[in-house]
Amino acid sequence: MNKYLTLSETAELTGKSKGTLRRWDREGKLPAHREPISNYRLYNQEQVELLFGDFLGESGQEAKGNAVEAEHEYTVVELFAGAGGLAVGLERSGLKCVALNEVDTSACQTLRNNRPHWTVLEGDVRNFDFSQYHNNVDVVTGGFPCQAFSYAGKKLGLADARGTLFYEFARVVQQVQPRICIGENVRGLLSHDNGKTLQGMISILNEIGYRVMPVQVLKSTQYNVPQKRDRLIVVGIRKDIAVNYEYPKPYKKIYTLQDALKKGELFDCDVPVSGGATYPESKKSVLDLIPPKGYWRDLPLDIQKKFMGKSFYLGGGKTGMARRIGWDEPCLTLTCSPAQKQTERCHPEETRPFTVREYARIQTFPDSWQFHGSMAQQYKQIGNAVPVNLGTEIGYSIIAFLNSYYSVLQKGVQR
Repeated sequence: MNKYLTLSETAELTGKSKGTLRRWDREGKLPAHREPISNYRLYNQEQVELLFGDFLGESGQEAKGNAVEAEHEYTVVELFAGAGGLAVGLERSGLKCVALNEVDTSACQTLRNNRPHWTVLEGDVRNFDFSQYHNNVDVVTGGFPCQAFSYAGKKLGLADARGTLFYEFARVVQQVQPRICIGENVRGLLSHDNGKTLQGMISILNEIGYRVMPVQVLKSTQYNVPQKRDRLIVVGIRKDIAVNYEYPKPYKKIYTLQDALKKGELFDCDVPVSGGATYPESKKSVLDLIPPKGYWRDLPLDIQKKFMGKSFYLGGGKTGMARRIGWDEPCLTLTCSPAQKQTERCHPEETRPFTVREYARIQTFPDSWQFHGSMAQQYKQIGNAVPVNLGTEIGYSIIAFLNSYYSVLQKGVQR
């Protein structure tokens, strides 16, 4: 039986834009089939893999993977740690977290409950001094919020960022002097304030002694995560270090919602039962009419207009509204609230939002990782997290860099 890929899945697999794939469909270079009800483009997976075989062979790393063993004990200080998605991933790769800072009380309790041996620094990062880790830590990481800052004079310097959380990230990097620092953020940082915010951050890291590698956006679906979640990565290497950093190579296999919630390659059992949010009856009656992989345009016209209100006439796809996820596709990006109107993520068979444990599975948290706080706080912690499996792949890339650095350092000492 032929397996079909959606337009998004084909774009993820091939690295081509949706616009290019639509044009190729019109030109007959890579014709798509049309789904009878929604008229979505569907691509024959065998045909796609045949056409892009050479490309996929170069980019996919299924045989060997990115896994690499740490040749020494490498240590990390993490800022804005949240519920630990990145930290757990880094731990899995072989890095040791020596301190984690987080301001949210519930998230801090989550970290402490799951890892009693971790040093959790609860509170505003502005109130902590990290000089005790000076020259004793290999890595500083942080998912700092994206904030613009003013540009006094021609140089986009550290002083111009004062009062923002990126300033605190840079301050800690300057205090600790790690071999490498890793900042992560949403893709939107690329265009924030016409790119000036990102350029300012790069300028500041350069000012404090770090050369910044070319910024990349990593697609989580290419790193064993069953979710379409892009993360922008900013990597700074201390200027006295000549070794370059290489981003983790993508895998060609794309995992789906079924892989997340059912027993298979990602998890060795079905998702545990847990509590979850519910839809009000008015929304449930609408979503009952949506097929898997469908959204509000699959509703009868009169219900579309009533459900969407003024948004119906504003144009644009708004494909996240009244959206039911399909078993055979990666989930759309999870948000902090699973039932809000703009970003519904409805279960493929039952008319309900994903439960807390389903949310955690989609973010590739282990089932043993328990979240503290109210249900709303748990959803928020999970929705804000870096997917654990993506964190693991980033961790391997850091280890590869540090292995090279210490190897060069040791050779220099021996001479």
